[in-house]
Amino acid sequence: MQRIFFHENTPNKRDLKEVAERINKGEVVIFPTDTIYAMGCLMTNRSGIERICRILDKKEKQAKMSLICPNISVISQYTLSIDNHVFKSMKRYLPGPYTFILKSNNYVQKFFKNNKEEIGVRIPKSEILDGLHEFLDAPLISTSLSIESDTHKKFTDPDEIETFFQHSADILIDGGIGDHDESTILDCTGPEIEIIREGKGIVD
Repeated sequence: MQRIFFHENTPNKRDLKEVAERINKGEVVIFPTDTIYAMGCLMTNRSGIERICRILDKKEKQAKMSLICPNISVISQYTLSIDNHVFKSMKRYLPGPYTFILKSNNYVQKFFKNNKEEIGVRIPKSEILDGLHEFLDAPLISTSLSIESDTHKKFTDPDEIETFFQHSADILIDGGIGDHDESTILDCTGPEIEIIREGKGIVD
């Protein structure tokens, strides 16, 4: 695994482009978000999704994988029509430490074994991810960097991440120490928005 250092506020654009090109070719990347670190690949990379689940010892159906998108317009390309009250909430809280669960469209479902009818979507507040999006062929699909079989161990320190995953992932984007809190999950698939998990994001 190659570890590449980025300043969280002023990431090097040339290096981001090189990382994006590798992700576009199928590599698996560990990256910082505005919550804990995550592991992901291009959402169209079917074998990459399977590989991530093996690495993190997660079954795909329970992996809680989310699309990492640059804006709501891109999110709408991968979901069914977004209700007006949900759209307003997304505009209010994003970018930020929130995961919105939406109904996925047929295009998304074909990349998952279980015809995933719902998908988490995120727009983290991150200069690194904003820069990476410019060069990616599609959004990242990712899951929190945690090991289910190890009492849901979370990884926040890039040194520990490098030691633990050096022989399994391809790239580590080192943006410094990550947050310990996960995102707040909001289920928007029913008539009302339901809080599934209270995390870093505050909901009033």
